[in-house]
Amino acid sequence: MVLCAGPAALALVLGLWGITREHSMWRDEAATWQAAHRSLAEIRHMVDHVDVVHGVYYTVMHGVFALFGDSLITLRLPSVLATAAACALTALAGARLSGRWVGIGAGLALPVVPAVQEYAQEGRSYALVLAFVALATWLLVSALEQPSCRRWVGYAAALLIAALLNWFSLFAPAAHAVTMVWTRPGRARSIGWALAATGAVAGALPVVLISRAQAEQVSWIKPLGWSTVLGVVITVTIGALCARTPHARLPKNLRWDGPHPRVSLAAVALPLCAVPQIGLAAVSLVKPLYITRYVLFAYLGLALLIGALLATITVRIRKHPRLLLPAILAVSLLALFPTELRLRTAQSRVDDVLTAASLVAHARQTADGVLYIPAARRDTALVSPHEFAGLRDLALAQSPVESGTLKGIEAGLNDITRAIRSAQRIVLVTDPGLLQADSTRDRAKQRALAEHFALRSDRIERGRRVSVYERVK
Repeated sequence: MVLCAGPAALALVLGLWGITREHSMWRDEAATWQAAHRSLAEIRHMVDHVDVVHGVYYTVMHGVFALFGDSLITLRLPSVLATAAACALTALAGARLSGRWVGIGAGLALPVVPAVQEYAQEGRSYALVLAFVALATWLLVSALEQPSCRRWVGYAAALLIAALLNWFSLFAPAAHAVTMVWTRPGRARSIGWALAATGAVAGALPVVLISRAQAEQVSWIKPLGWSTVLGVVITVTIGALCARTPHARLPKNLRWDGPHPRVSLAAVALPLCAVPQIGLAAVSLVKPLYITRYVLFAYLGLALLIGALLATITVRIRKHPRLLLPAILAVSLLALFPTELRLRTAQSRVDDVLTAASLVAHARQTADGVLYIPAARRDTALVSPHEFAGLRDLALAQSPVESGTLKGIEAGLNDITRAIRSAQRIVLVTDPGLLQADSTRDRAKQRALAEHFALRSDRIERGRRVSVYERVK
């Protein structure tokens, strides 16, 4: 418990600082907010049609909201707790692989990573995935040292839950496969791992197959850029260099023939750091899919390797880890303090639906209709419907609940044009910059506004644009 306390406490402090400081709601959090307010039957209907990847997470948050209410703190607190659990499990895994101080160093390194801090304070599934991959990794290490049916079943269950939360976590068993090849632990352990991993993958396979029919949900992801490639190369290179430290490797006299055989930290951590990032980057060469949050759990491997590096440094400079680790942690936090502050400001991310809704509330008094370009910007109203009271959604044919979708289904072109022409004053919710209509419906909205309405006011705040148009002919 003492081993886990420091890393978990640090993650809790950083996470709670984030969720209590920021009072905006981002676009993807809005999807969770909307889904969590629906009945279980409505969630199932929506998942069947549009968002199976997040179905388990939506169901979990539905239960959380039912128990604790629907505040922003409630939305984000599970991510904070999951990150704290991931840090504690990382410390346990590091200690088991290479000693107490390696574990503490690894557990303290994980919550300091800016990407981990970011998703620890957002109401989304990625911190939970991080926690369950950390659990699976710890159980793998335990099972390789002392195999038991209970450990392998727990390992399979952790992998399956992570995959049901987001199936990109299946890169974790792929990384563990490299660990198995690296260590060659013997037939019995190899069979145990293969059965557990196969069971987890088979359990997640229906979600993977169904989600292929909903691929348009990730059509917005851009092709792999050089900055992303450079980030992957730098991260993996740092991990590879750390893997060469003595604390990441086993002494040559340790073999698998002992009563409690050992596996090196490098054999577990380096594949976990490298395989998810390189694998998703390789897939993205064919279909753009690379987003850091999809492989956030790769930082578990990096944290373990950094823990080995920190332990090696303490030996080299002959300082006790009890003195050196807090000093290094303090220096790291101070060096990253500007980044930590930026992550907790509204300027760090865009698509703030609450601010956009407040702008609509000010503009709605003299308006009788509302439009969204693109249609996905309707999330502004779905999160804060009271701010849109009295405004008719001119393009909507079926509500999200009726259609089993996140944003609802819009009417045909003629119906949308007719509804726009019948309005006198319209509020438009869209993105900053030039108005870009990517669908025929959005082009019809834009054309009708240009032909029959004049712009009367225009405000841009936190990634959303709210404009008011008045009919002139």
